[in-house]
Order: sequence, then structure tokens, then C-alpha cells
Amino acid sequence: MPTTAEHLRIALDGAWHEARERARKDLAHEKFAPHYTPETDKARAITLEQMRILAEHGYAAAGFSVESGGTGDAGGAVASIEMLAMSDLSLMVKAGVQWGLFGGAIENLGTERHHEKYVKQLIDLDVLGCFAMTETGHGSDVQSLETTATYDPDTQEFVIHSPTPSSRKDYIGGAAQHARFAAVFAQLVTQGETHGVHCFVVPIRDEDGNDLPGVTTSDCGYKGGLPGVDNGRIVFDQVRIPRENLLNKYADVEPDGTYASDIDNPSRRFFTMLGTLVRGRITVGGSAGAAARVALSIATRYAEKRRQFDAPGRDGEVPIMDYLVHQRRLLPLIARSYALGFAQNELLTTMHRLQSASLQELDAQEQRELEGRAAGLKAANTWHASRAIQECREACGGAGYMAENRLTALRADVDVFTTFEGDNHVLTQLVAKELLTAYADEVQGMSPVEWMRFAATTISDIVKKRTAAQQIIQTIVDTRQDNEEDGSLFDRGTQVTMFEDREQYLLSTAARRLQAAMKREDNPFDAFNFVQDHVLHAARAHIDRVVLEAFVAAIEDCKDETARDLLSELCDLYALTIIDEDKAWFMEHRLLSVERAKAVTRGINERCRSLRPHALTLVDGLGVPDYLLGSAMLDREGAVVPPQDVAV
Repeated sequence: MPTTAEHLRIALDGAWHEARERARKDLAHEKFAPHYTPETDKARAITLEQMRILAEHGYAAAGFSVESGGTGDAGGAVASIEMLAMSDLSLMVKAGVQWGLFGGAIENLGTERHHEKYVKQLIDLDVLGCFAMTETGHGSDVQSLETTATYDPDTQEFVIHSPTPSSRKDYIGGAAQHARFAAVFAQLVTQGETHGVHCFVVPIRDEDGNDLPGVTTSDCGYKGGLPGVDNGRIVFDQVRIPRENLLNKYADVEPDGTYASDIDNPSRRFFTMLGTLVRGRITVGGSAGAAARVALSIATRYAEKRRQFDAPGRDGEVPIMDYLVHQRRLLPLIARSYALGFAQNELLTTMHRLQSASLQELDAQEQRELEGRAAGLKAANTWHASRAIQECREACGGAGYMAENRLTALRADVDVFTTFEGDNHVLTQLVAKELLTAYADEVQGMSPVEWMRFAATTISDIVKKRTAAQQIIQTIVDTRQDNEEDGSLFDRGTQVTMFEDREQYLLSTAARRLQAAMKREDNPFDAFNFVQDHVLHAARAHIDRVVLEAFVAAIEDCKDETARDLLSELCDLYALTIIDEDKAWFMEHRLLSVERAKAVTRGINERCRSLRPHALTLVDGLGVPDYLLGSAMLDREGAVVPPQDVAV
């Protein structure tokens, strides 16, 4: 019979339980034991060796179609790479670049000729590649990249060139040392006309590791973390590649230089191409979540054995986990890890379904919703990881500051996750834009009366478009018993309604303010800039609601009654914590009275106390195996625990 912790782990693994269990077994190999290796040369060598072990075991095949030589399990591929974060975030990033970004570009933007030439080799690491998108001058604004790919019909070649200092490809994982090929994003120019950013396969090194003619690579050097990833820079000086090296799934150039694409609109063509690469963004968010689970597992286990101060009626000192302040530091973060994990599972399920569909079956609206959801959850997961790991470091006192206990390395490694695959604020803005543009055209020219009527129907429909267990959640909302008493805050229908009301109000008022600003300001940028803070708040409210709904759906799916009860209490803690963090807004807009606001605090404390006896069960349910904790202070049974304060 599975234990309660095992039932929790199965619930949190979701549809990808088998893939994650397989990864746990693979990572039991001694070569994947967490390590602290700040020396870049040594760390890079370890990471590459680990990659080769994974390749030998066919770890990457799931990410590629059967036709290309893989097994066609897109969701399983992402889940597997997320699990690598529990061993080493450098390994996760290196694998993500090779198989997710470089390999994903070949698979999703290329055609049969590229699949036959590269996919099997890149799966087996016979071809090592990198993903050369970001430039010194442009990161998030991919449409404005400066690198050019100019077609020469006389030789039937593209000429790849870096025309300005700011067009240098920068921070590229793999570019400093290991990559021999690059998936290069550049402005395609043919017959004197620019057709926007496209992707090209460009050889950058020979088999001995030397730069090819016209290619100059350099090493970014020491970073704040991720020492096992060889980030580098690339400059191109009139580098010639065959015409066939254009990844031509969505556009092609004929031998005479004629440009052709089935997607006439350049903007839609660009976003269609980028949309196929959403897997990388999803992987980053999920991997950050996995790193947070490691830190919370370490800190909670330490809090159970670390003792501090006597208490009347107790033999010996008190475990620090018994203090309410410590419970409030860790348990809400554990609850959020579960919540985000369930939301990530839903995202993976949607991605898997869409990426398994044919082009004819693909729904453009669903694809846009996937991209918006991926952006929002990437931001939510990576911000949560940064906050949770820092809190865990502090919660472990001086011990947490020792490199042998892993938390400082986790903190350093995960820090950049809020930046790559899209800056979190830019991504949150993307979420808001997707929500607002769902009805932006209809808003034009409406009178206040027409707007209010419109807001009462259309916006409400957008907010209430369920993301999970639609019928269950609607029933919960419809049968809620709301009142001003403390107990109503534990009513799931009340929680869902409060999240929905906040999102609906913020979205409708953001649209209204945007409409007013458009009339007042001379240009759209100033108008949007004027309401940007409001728009970001609306996007965060949307993601909070999506995550809560995913949590509710997961509770319903859990088969074990004891585990389901614990998940229900964790869900209360998550919901009340979100309300508490935005308490001022709820009170300002009269959705929370002063007395009820105090009840939120009491509710959080109550759930912390009731969950305290189950703390170890909860972190066991996070699914981090003991052999991947990598924290020396947890292995010293009976030893003297280091002092709580750091001596300076």
C-alpha cells in the first residue's frame, strides 16, 4: 500500500508520473549526485559527462517525433528535463539548450531534410549545438534582432553577418566551448527585401573545437551561478552557409531568391515560428519549481532536527519547526510549490496535446492561450523559486550559508531563471496583452453605457473561462455559503470567487483606463505605459486564479482520502496567502472587511498549525529523493548541529 507521502507525490507528478519516476531512477546513478564545483572548467566537464550518460540511456528521445527518430512524447520530455534540476541546474540548462532549444528549433522549424541530417546525431550528442537568439542589444525584442542572413542567388548561399557591435550573439549556452553548430536567428534578406527573423543552422566550430572562418566565439567567463554551462558570444563576419540551412517549415527561399511562405502576414508568421518553441519557456518554469522543492525539502528536514531554546514541560530544546514563525516561513511556500506544480502539469498536458496535433488540427487561439499561460507560469514559478530558496537559506541560519549544504548554490543557479526565456515583467505584460486583446477591437468607440454592458458580459466570460475541472469548479462556486464569519474563508467557492472577482475587476478597469489613455495620449506606447502597473496587476491576478483552479482540480483527482485532506488544507493555505499578499487591494475595493482581513491572518495561522505535524510528509510528497538532496547537514545523525547565527 502506498504511503500518504507517495500518494501526494503521485498526485503532484500528475499525468507525467511515469516519466518523472523514470528520471528519479536514472538520477540515482552516482555521477548525478549534487556537487559544489565553482571552477568552470571542471564544472563544464562534469556537466558534459553527465549529458553523455543521459544520451547513452536515450534520455532525449521523447522530445522528438517518431518520424525524426524519437518517441514523440513532448510532455514526458519536458517533465524529464525538469527533474534534472533536482540534481544540478547546470545539467538541466545544458540539456535544455541541446535537446530543447537547439534540437527543438531543428525539429519544429525545420523539415525532413534537416530532421534526417541532424536529429539522430543531436539526440546522441554526436552533434552539439547552441541556440543563438539573444544579442547584446536585443533580448526580449526578438523582432528587432540585427544579425542578417542575406541571400546570394549566384552561389545559392546565405551570408550570415553581425553588422553592429550590438548584434553580437550574447550569453549563448554552449557557445563558449562545446557547441559545433548554432541555430541562429537573423533577419532574412533576399532580392533587396527584408522578411523578418528566421532561423538558420550555422556551423561555428570544426571537430577540433576551432572557430570556423568568419566566426569568432568568446567566453562570457564567470557568472553568478550555473558554472557547468559554457555561456559564450558569437560574432559573424560574412559567414556563408548553403541555402538548405534555412529552417524552412514556415518559409523558404527558392534558388533564384524568391521568398515564399504559406503565412502571408509577416507578424503572424514570426509569432507562429516562435510559438513552436514554447517548450523551452515551459521547461524553465518547471525546472525552477523543481529547484524550489529541493530547497524546501532541505530546509524543512533541517527545521525538524535543529533545536533552539527550552520550553516549560519539554525535555530538551524545541525543534525550530514547532515555532509558528518558522511554520509561516516554510509551509506557505510548500503550499505554493504544490499549487504551481499542479498548474505546470496542466500546462504540460495542453502543450503535449497541441504539439502532437497536425498543422491542420492546430487551433490558433489555443496556441496563443498556451503561449500566454506558459509566459505567466514561467514568471510565477521562477519568482517563487527565487523567493523560496532565499527563505530556505535564511531559515537554516549559518548552516544554510555553507556551500556543503547546497542552498547557496541553488540560490545562485536559479537567480537567472527570472531573466532567460523572457524577463518576468515582460512575460507578465505578455499575459495581460493576450487577455486584453481578446476584446480590444470591440472596445473601440464605445460609449460608457455600451462599455459597461460589454464589461458585464464579455470580460466576465474571459475571466470565467475555466482552465481545469470546469464543472467541478462551477459547482463549487454555485454552492458556496459566503458570510462574514472566519469559516467562510475556508470555503472553496468563496476563495475561487474572490480570485475571480479580483481578476475581473482588474481586467475591466485596465481596459477602461487603456481606452481613456488612448484618447488622451498622442501615441499607443504612452497610452499603454500610463496603465502598465495596472495591467501587470491584472495579469498576476489571472495567473493566481489559474493556479488555484489547477489545485482544486488536482484535489478532486487524488485517490487517497488522507492525501486529499492534506491537499485541501494546503489549498486553503495557498489561497489565503495570496489574499493576504494583496490584502490592501481587497480592502480598498471593499471585497474584504477589516474584521475579515484579520480572519485571513488567523486562517493562515490555523492552517500552519494543523499542517505542522505533517511537514515531513508534505516535503516527501514534493518528490525529491534523499540522494538528490545533497545537503551535508542532513546526513549528520547525532552530530552537533552548527550554530544558528553566522559569526562575522
